[in-house]
Amino acid sequence: MAAPKMATMATQSSVKVARSPMMKSQQLQKFARSYSAATRQTSAFNTMKRTSNLLQKTSPIAAHAKRAYSSEMANALVQVSQNMGMGSAAIGLGGAGIGIGLVFAALLTAVARNPSLRGQLFSYAILGFAFVEAIGLFDLMVAMMCKYV
Repeated sequence: MAAPKMATMATQSSVKVARSPMMKSQQLQKFARSYSAATRQTSAFNTMKRTSNLLQKTSPIAAHAKRAYSSEMANALVQVSQNMGMGSAAIGLGGAGIGIGLVFAALLTAVARNPSLRGQLFSYAILGFAFVEAIGLFDLMVAMMCKYV
């Protein structure tokens, strides 16, 4: 549950982080020039020339990367993971439906065997129905939490 929130916070951050394996070499050079110019204006020491050379080197990962980091992609992945979590949690609702069917099937069988206990058996069946339905509602609550929290 923490992963979607962390991804959402990362996409909403106003600070842009340079991701060297994912950026093209032209973008790296542009970033290095602007960063070194900014440090020359603000810093008394001119030490950024060494790091700008490091940023211009490309790694083998950067050669294979076709597109840069995108917050749209991160938002889409968060939405997909929320939908998958909701679907996985909602599978338990099928179990609640099967449980309700079994409770009333047992009620019909018991009343067919002993019709004189119909009232007492019906109250037990309603109690069993309430328990199974409560488990189904808890499962539905978990599914909604996966999607919207």
